[in-house]
Amino acid sequence: MATPATARTRGAAPSAPGPPAGPPARLRFGYASGSLVTATFTTLPGLLLLPYLTDTLGVGAALAGAVVFVPKAWDALLNPLVGRASDRTRTRWGARRPYVLWGGLAMAAAFALTFAGPLPGTAGAWFTAAGYLLTATAFAFFQVPYVAMPAELADRDEDRMRLVGGRVAVIGVAALVTGAAAPALIDAGGGGLAGHRWAGVFGAVVIALGALWVFAGTAGTPGSAGAPGVAPPGRRRVAESGPGLRRQFAAARANPSFTALLRCAVVQSAATGVLLAGAPYFADHVLRDSAGLGPLVVAFVAPNLLTVPLWSRLRGRRGYAWASALFAVGCLLLLAAPVLPDAAVLAVMALAGTGHAGQLLFLYAMLPQCIARDGARDGARGGTRGGSRRAGVLSGLFTTCEGLGVAAGPFLFGLVLQLSGYVSSGTGRAAEQSATAELGVLAGFAALPALATAAAVVLLRGYDRPPAPTDP
Repeated sequence: MATPATARTRGAAPSAPGPPAGPPARLRFGYASGSLVTATFTTLPGLLLLPYLTDTLGVGAALAGAVVFVPKAWDALLNPLVGRASDRTRTRWGARRPYVLWGGLAMAAAFALTFAGPLPGTAGAWFTAAGYLLTATAFAFFQVPYVAMPAELADRDEDRMRLVGGRVAVIGVAALVTGAAAPALIDAGGGGLAGHRWAGVFGAVVIALGALWVFAGTAGTPGSAGAPGVAPPGRRRVAESGPGLRRQFAAARANPSFTALLRCAVVQSAATGVLLAGAPYFADHVLRDSAGLGPLVVAFVAPNLLTVPLWSRLRGRRGYAWASALFAVGCLLLLAAPVLPDAAVLAVMALAGTGHAGQLLFLYAMLPQCIARDGARDGARGGTRGGSRRAGVLSGLFTTCEGLGVAAGPFLFGLVLQLSGYVSSGTGRAAEQSATAELGVLAGFAALPALATAAAVVLLRGYDRPPAPTDP
């Protein structure tokens, strides 16, 4: 005989399902920790490598810029191949995680070699170039699979935004810590070759910790060891590998949103690369205070920690345009730095950093959106269930463009220094510069990033354009 409670239960209407659960905290934190690797690779060479070559090893500014750029040009060839390889990988650890682990650990060792400085002068410059080439190669094996992961760890745009938001926040933390600590370590180590060795070891430790942490934090997720046999709600297993590279490149070119994102990423990354490369020169020759580099980095990076939740309220191209406007205004205001008090210069850097935080968030959130839409479109055409597995190739192309831009920034800034008559030094201390060279430092640091950002906004205009019906 049924009790009243049982009867009420039988006759009750089913309760409405709650909102889908987002990514668990362990997964968000684990994925975000990979930004320790990304931020260290971007921040420390961006800040230290060009002045290390010009003011410690005595290399000419244009040649030093080429040393920074060439390894990234090599990555332009390597990244898509790494992406394709990770698309086709099947291991008990999953498709992406083995690359994240071993690529990150190899990168840590090569990074320490880059700043080991066993030889001075030209010989030391060649040793540095070889170490940086190895670092960039290992970074490709880490970064391309890492960037592809959000599209496979979450189905909803909101969940991907959460994963990417954590990634951007940790980029801020890592850039803040490494960007402030490395110059202090160089000074504490006596400057010159000896001081840079300490900075290289410090960066290697941070990179290794990030690689180990992201590998452990994403264990048990779909496609990895320990994952359940059926993907839980809101999760998706990686699809089968798609057609060959040539056809996948053609599909990427036929995707207006993705190609617009690539164009934007390379130009915007160049703007960031110029700002990072120019910061030590700006502190030395405009602010007249080499110790001011640390506060400049803190002022630029700290907004990453504070403003990401606010930027998350916006979406896509519109949010990127607002963020870029703030970044460009901040950069242009730096032209007045010679007559501004130090506190005002730091406030302007914070304004630029606030815009930069939004730029990173929107660029990194639009990439998994493009990957997911590409897979859904392929599945609708009758492709493999869930769409063909192009995430690695698409993320490889994106990483290539981003890396080329970051490397082009120091190269362009080096050209500006060379054209303005910058004098290199092999003493570990910056040489006295002419008024023209100091003007070149200021113009390259402030005006060039603003112009590149304006171009990036224009290049993103095709992001929301649908693909043609005849696209492959």
